[in-house]
Amino acid sequence: QVQLVESGGGSVQAGGSLRLSCTASGIIFSLNAMGWYRQAPGKQRELVATISSGGLTNYADSVKGRFAISRDNAKNTMYLQVNSLKPEDTAVYYCTMEGTWGQGTQVTVSS
Repeated sequence: QVQLVESGGGSVQAGGSLRLSCTASGIIFSLNAMGWYRQAPGKQRELVATISSGGLTNYADSVKGRFAISRDNAKNTMYLQVNSLKPEDTAVYYCTMEGTWGQGTQVTVSS
């Protein structure tokens, strides 16, 4: 059974940074693409970034140049470095792999 556990969220001021982590178990991590999504209050869940098994990345236009997705296959962990945070980045951030979702980690950005 695949399990995903996110961590690293928190409350920061605008312009701040965080590093989100997502650790997977129960799956051959290196063979699978993964992604980060986020859901703000009252809004639909939206794609933030994806990374293929080979390390190819894709970003939503709203985070390009500010966020960076990466993975460490030896640690079964995916990361999302979030920089230059804006209040509109406030959301619960979820990682996903093969149809499984983590529980989410809250990111709150104050102005």
